Amino acid sequence: MRACLLKMSKQNPELGSIDVNMLHLFRSWFNQGFLVLREIDWHSPANILEKIIAYEAVHAINSWSELRSRLQPSDRRCFAFFHPVMLDEPLIFVEVALMREFPSTVQEVLEPQREVLEDSEATMAVFYSISNCQKGLAGVSFGNFLIKQVAKELSRQFPTLKTFQTLSPVPGFMRWVDASLEKDDGHVSEDVKETTQLEELRAVRELVNEKTTSLSEPQRKQMQALVAHYLVNEKRSDFQPLDPVARFHLGNGASLDAILPEADASSKALNQSAGAMVSYRYDLDKVEDNHEAFANEQRVVVSSDVEEVLGTRPSRLRGIG
Repeated sequence: MRACLLKMSKQNPELGSIDVNMLHLFRSWFNQGFLVLREIDWHSPANILEKIIAYEAVHAINSWSELRSRLQPSDRRCFAFFHPVMLDEPLIFVEVALMREFPSTVQEVLEPQREVLEDSEATMAVFYSISNCQKGLAGVSFGNFLIKQVAKELSRQFPTLKTFQTLSPVPGFMRWVDASLEKDDGHVSEDVKETTQLEELRAVRELVNEKTTSLSEPQRKQMQALVAHYLVNEKRSDFQPLDPVARFHLGNGASLDAILPEADASSKALNQSAGAMVSYRYDLDKVEDNHEAFANEQRVVVSSDVEEVLGTRPSRLRGIG
């Protein structure tokens, strides 16, 4: 019912007051105390597996064999939140790769013919996909609880795990590039001129237009600098990052750990982020401090590598968004 309401509200703003009441109700019904964490594997009921295929929102699952390669190997995990009165309907799920070292591309994670690690060989958990399943629960936060709870569960199962990181898309990057270029009149805002070069923005757009997936070293460095600037410095009017995935992870207390050009060669990633992905790190000893810094000061905590890419300590600038 709320999914329909959200769709209708776009043309009928007067329905907004109904949505406020419904959202308040759902936040009570679906609060953390009611959520049940369950691990999904290849032996889970078929109706649940079908929904994992249908709801996957980041890296599409095109066949049962692809699903099997993500769920059956011992170094791959999937966890979902359920509600006690909706035990056949996942609310949100996250897919995890247990690895020796951090991958430079998502293809390394999704490759079905890769070497499967023994439990004792894995040193890091890579969260490479998180998908919300119910459109009617938009605005009800589950992901911040899910990732932290899964990290604690994996730490219990695998004492050798030392690092928890994401391999995340940058879905708003090309929107920002195109908005910065302001194609209609061919100029960029003064804010953008101060932090980036018009030629660099045009070069990124040309790479996407040409569907270029292989970059030279100067192009890689240029891409890293632009993506880092976009994630750290470009803000909405409320001083939150422009990028929705960045808002999610940074709000959870993660830090921005690495910028990865050429990490996803899919057409979807090329159109959204010129193929770039990023890594957010969940240091369980620091997530609360990072969350407080982000919530109270809008401060984005970044690694020394990202600081080096930025060329200076990150500042809180309001961008064109």
